[in-house]
Amino acid sequence: MSTSVESQQAKMIDELRVFIKKVLSEPTIAVKSMEIARKYRNEPNANEIIAREISANTTIRIPESWSKADHMFLDIIHEVLDDEEALY
Repeated sequence: MSTSVESQQAKMIDELRVFIKKVLSEPTIAVKSMEIARKYRNEPNANEIIAREISANTTIRIPESWSKADHMFLDIIHEVLDDEEALY
């Protein structure tokens, strides 16, 4: 594995660790994030809107230039919404 790939993976792991710590210390983040995602999931440019709203309404900050961890977070939100939809 190349050094740049290892560096990118280490950065993503660090970002995810910070995120998980925030979610565990402030449980309303997950609830609020999912509420926002449900509201905007069918809008054009949904991910951009969801990211902006989550950043504005929680302690999670998703910058305009998304990292791999940010993309992963948004992908997981959509997976959870898909799972919810499949239950009904």
